[in-house]
Amino acid sequence: MKCKKIHVFLMILVLFGFWVRGQAQALTDDEKNNVNIYQKASPSVVNVISTVITRDFFLNAIPREGSGSGSIIDARGHVLTNNHVIRDAKKLEVTLAEGSKWPARLVGTDPDNDLAVIKIDAPADKLKPLPMGDSQRLRVGQKVLAIGNPFGLGLTLTTGIISSLGRNIRSEVGTMIEDLIQTDASINPGNSGGPLLNSEGEIIGINTAIISPTGASVGIGFAIPVNTAKRIVPQLIAKGYVTYPWAGASVQPLFPELARFLKLKVERGAMVIDVTPGGPADKAGLRGGNQQIQTRNLLLIVGGDVITRVDQHEVKEADDLIKYIRERKPGDTVTLKVLRNGQFKDVKITLQERPRTIRR
Repeated sequence: MKCKKIHVFLMILVLFGFWVRGQAQALTDDEKNNVNIYQKASPSVVNVISTVITRDFFLNAIPREGSGSGSIIDARGHVLTNNHVIRDAKKLEVTLAEGSKWPARLVGTDPDNDLAVIKIDAPADKLKPLPMGDSQRLRVGQKVLAIGNPFGLGLTLTTGIISSLGRNIRSEVGTMIEDLIQTDASINPGNSGGPLLNSEGEIIGINTAIISPTGASVGIGFAIPVNTAKRIVPQLIAKGYVTYPWAGASVQPLFPELARFLKLKVERGAMVIDVTPGGPADKAGLRGGNQQIQTRNLLLIVGGDVITRVDQHEVKEADDLIKYIRERKPGDTVTLKVLRNGQFKDVKITLQERPRTIRR
């Protein structure tokens, strides 16, 4: 009888052990989604190694490597990443999720939006394109997942939510990147160029920047919306660059303190700093600044036209004008309302294609 009780007790312990193990292995629906997305999407995420040449004190060439991430976007081997990941690279190498390494070549870049496309000549069976979603349908609070190669560690998954939409930050070339997705999913150096995914495993953004006092993630990351990439990528693949309209003038914001100092009739607008000779603005008669003043510890060029409206849209600051022009096409004509010598007048400018050596 005693042996029988011991046997029953041991069976109970074994069954209890299996029960505990089963409970430990049970996944929540959210965890299952994380696992499924990683398994489905990670083969499409690559590590991008760029080699740039720097010079030491004696002007000797020193190769320096940088690491970023990217997404395979088609069966031809095109990889979408950030412009800053591959900028000035003399050599590019892509490592696929299964470990194979492939030399890559640059196809096209758009520094204004910090996007680039590179290409590898890998067999089709190694290329697993990631589907693109629709960033127009995103909502604050929506779950997102980021896959990339932080600090060169290899494929890493982090999760979070969309913290905000419509954020704007400056690109490295000074243009405004608009409508960025803000997320608290951990994004660190090396994640740049990797995908931000929705819970369906679709690309909704391209991770591009963080705000951090330490250089590592503090929960404020930004991704370029995928709809921007869908608009730009075909041009990058077709011709290597993006066509932008160009007015041929540089502007700066007019603020109330400056307006009062200059005794202007308006307090806000876009002040024309200079006009490119022979450009659209020059041909239309727009005038740039002709004197320098110092205010707020800034050296400013003043005396040029002040733009207060473009077509039927009010211009409160320089970025309002820049954004409106960027949304037009070469050949379009825009009407500017300008303040010149105390009088308002209309100036019509026919936009041209921006020369590739000019950013604004």
